[in-house]
Amino acid sequence: MSEESGARPRGTAAGWPGAAEVTAWTDAYFNRTKSTVGKFGDARVTYAVFMRRPVVCAPRLAVDWLRAVAAERGIEIKIEQRYREGQWVGAGEPMLYVTGSFYNLVDLETLLLMKLGPACVAAYNAFTMCADLPKVAFLAMDARHCAGTEMAEIMAYAASVGSDRARRKVGAIGFIGNATDATAHYFGKERGMGTMPHALIGYAGSTVRAAEMFHETFPDQNLTVLVDYFGQEVTDSLAVCRRFPQLAAEGRLSVRLDTPGGRFVEGLDPPGSYAVIERHNPQAIRGYRDETQLRYLIGTGVSAAAIFHVREKLNEAGFEKVRIVASSGFGPAKCRIMAEAEAPLDVVGTGSYLPERWGETYATADIVEYDGTRRVKVGREFLFRK
Repeated sequence: MSEESGARPRGTAAGWPGAAEVTAWTDAYFNRTKSTVGKFGDARVTYAVFMRRPVVCAPRLAVDWLRAVAAERGIEIKIEQRYREGQWVGAGEPMLYVTGSFYNLVDLETLLLMKLGPACVAAYNAFTMCADLPKVAFLAMDARHCAGTEMAEIMAYAASVGSDRARRKVGAIGFIGNATDATAHYFGKERGMGTMPHALIGYAGSTVRAAEMFHETFPDQNLTVLVDYFGQEVTDSLAVCRRFPQLAAEGRLSVRLDTPGGRFVEGLDPPGSYAVIERHNPQAIRGYRDETQLRYLIGTGVSAAAIFHVREKLNEAGFEKVRIVASSGFGPAKCRIMAEAEAPLDVVGTGSYLPERWGETYATADIVEYDGTRRVKVGREFLFRK
């Protein structure tokens, strides 16, 4: 499908930098190429844009930016988007063909690739996480891990694309919201979601008091309470439930596990963790597991055993409707282990769909046609239009 150039409001990842700032942010050799082409004569070229690894297509911010700059410059470009947003793209498959004036396109490559590659990898990660845990709701908590607001927008957008694919493919719940107001619209919301950080509990002096303060301030909101601050995940979970029995009975109360990797959840140790998994899903511990996988199952921090353990204690006390929110390192690998263990999760709060190996996010663009003649460097002939 082809798209013509059009503008998007400034101040977003898709709207910045504007045409006047492009020169300062692009690679010098592209700027010098532009000057050379300006001296010796323009050509009509076609770029093929691709990635070296499989990804989920998340081109909207990159394409919107390209169209916005084209509109500012008063030039016409043709963008042929070979994959719809959210489609799977194989390694080396051109996602976009961009055709127009060499003089006006050559200095845009750097910024176009910046906005495309990371989004596609993050969308891939978000998709796999949601697909592995289709009955779990996700909250995007990436903003604090991002290198600036532009990256935060790209990552939130990517999570929404990956989530939408998981909904289509496996009926997943996917990402139901995120942490910041600025990017909530990608998830169909007006506001970011969340209740309290550890700092509020430290300020209040107790987990129960922090819950009381939040509920008094926001009485109409559902209540999610962090329960690991004092190392008493079970004790404080039950104390909060007993303090708010009506919210607990209505399913409006959640406890959030964010136990650090330096200790076990209250009441667990290595033998106890093995025993919990044996009670609930003995097959999860059978067969080969590397050290990281074992940690996700029965180790310190928020393990599958920890989630089963807290669920047991809540149910034994009659709080079956209280939900468990888990956070702390829930990337693709950890989500996969949680799925295999069938851990009783209700919600995952995570920013760990951000690309772990940044080198995998590098998108590439090569010109494949000059004034209608097919030409590309040797080894990249696979980019020619079929």
